[in-house]
Amino acid sequence: MKSVFKESGAEALVGLLVVLFAAWFVLFAWQRTGGGGVAAGMVRVNALFPNAVGVSPGTDVRVAGVKVGSVAGQKLDPQSFMVDMTLALDPKVKLPSDSSASITSEGLLGGTYVSLTPGGSETPLKNGDTILDTQGSLDMMGLIGQFINKTGSGDSSAAKSAGDAAATPPTP
Repeated sequence: MKSVFKESGAEALVGLLVVLFAAWFVLFAWQRTGGGGVAAGMVRVNALFPNAVGVSPGTDVRVAGVKVGSVAGQKLDPQSFMVDMTLALDPKVKLPSDSSASITSEGLLGGTYVSLTPGGSETPLKNGDTILDTQGSLDMMGLIGQFINKTGSGDSSAAKSAGDAAATPPTP
């Protein structure tokens, strides 16, 4: 029995190192991605949005492009039928209480995030505050559809004006 341990001791040591490395990697990845949720100690504020397409819990909250928090949760407000979004913000970032929030994207094919624009108030946002000035997400497919439908019709006012100008001879 002792000879089995002596012969496979090096293999057992290598196996132990592989398991420890895998556990370290999982812990590192868990912490790097936010640990599956919003960390304790964050400042939680609410914001009501008319449209929150593309935003879910875990979505970044940014100020001037820098991540300062994440979306902690969202639910439909039964009175206003707006999205009541809870934002978890870094307590080191003291945003004014009159800040505004908008849902925007990183580009045409980029991800969606919540952008905060600082206001001019002296008092900072604190737990339980509500951001009143909000702008919902833009429906890109709806805009593309409107563009296609407007340019595809033959009776637009621009086409009529161009046709009228071509039919009228220039005056000397």
